[in-house]
This record gives sequence, structure tokens and C-alpha cells, in this order.
Amino acid sequence: MVNTLYLDGFLIALVLSACLHDLAARKIPNRLVLCGLFSAGVLHLLSATPFHFISVGLAGCAAGLLVFLPLYLLRGMAAGDVKLMAMVGAFTGPALALEIALATFCAGGVMALAMVLHQRRWRDFLDNMRALLRPLYMRLAGMPYAPEPPSRASVGGMPYGVAIAAATCLMLWIRHG
Repeated sequence: MVNTLYLDGFLIALVLSACLHDLAARKIPNRLVLCGLFSAGVLHLLSATPFHFISVGLAGCAAGLLVFLPLYLLRGMAAGDVKLMAMVGAFTGPALALEIALATFCAGGVMALAMVLHQRRWRDFLDNMRALLRPLYMRLAGMPYAPEPPSRASVGGMPYGVAIAAATCLMLWIRHG
């Protein structure tokens, strides 16, 4: 029988490794994610309940994937981040995967604001936000939808694996604390 401490220990090691890779190379290796998915599958198959692999592992993987997939399709996130979140979900199950995704969005938002502050690019940030939100406001006012390209270049990308790792560690700590 596999204890949740084993699952959580493997998961923490994997997300911290992904975090370090993302910081160093701005990329999360597919081998790391595949190793994590395989490990989650094996550990779930060794658990006490026979369908734990399907009810927790596959459902959590799908939940993690589906939460981040729209952001990838909108080019707001890299594919490695989406795959990493799917791996996290494979370990935790769908309910905790959704909580970790929400915590990741919060951590990512704080990281993004810190980067904008550090780089002193508030004006570019506000111009881009205005260009992104203006079509929504116009649509709410009854005017036709007319998307605009951002008036300035992106304020920069960030290693989102750091936010995923921080949120995962936080939520597991809360779960066991």
C-alpha cells in the first residue's frame, strides 16, 4: 500500500527539479514530466484501492491539463508548464489539482507584478492591459467586438514552473499541516 507521503515526496522532488530547470534554461524537460507521470501511475497502481489509478491519477492528470490548456492555446503559457501541471494532477487527484492551479495563478500573478516592478515597465504593462481589456469593455457597452494588438511589446516572460512548484509545495504543506 502506498502512503500519500510517498506520493507527495516524489511530487515535491519532481516539481523542485522542474523549477530549477525552468530557472536555468526556461524550459521544463519532457523526460522529467514523463518520469513523473510514470511514477505517479506506478505509485497509484500500488495503492490499496484497485481503481485509484483511474479515479485519482488519470482524473487529476486531466484536471491539471484542462485548467492550463486554454492559457497555452492563447499563447499565455508554454507547453512545458501545461504538462507539468498535468503531472502534478496525476499525483494529487482532481480536487487538489484544481486548488494547486488556483494557488499557481495567484503565485504567478505576484511573480508577474514583481517582475514588472523590478524592470520598471509599469507603463508598458498598463498599455498592454488597456489594449487587452478595451474590446471587452466595448462589447459590454454594446459595440462590436474589435480586438486590438498590444500597443507595446510584452513586458517579458517568466519561468512559470517556479509558480507551479511554489503552489504545489504550499498546498501539500497545508494538506499535511
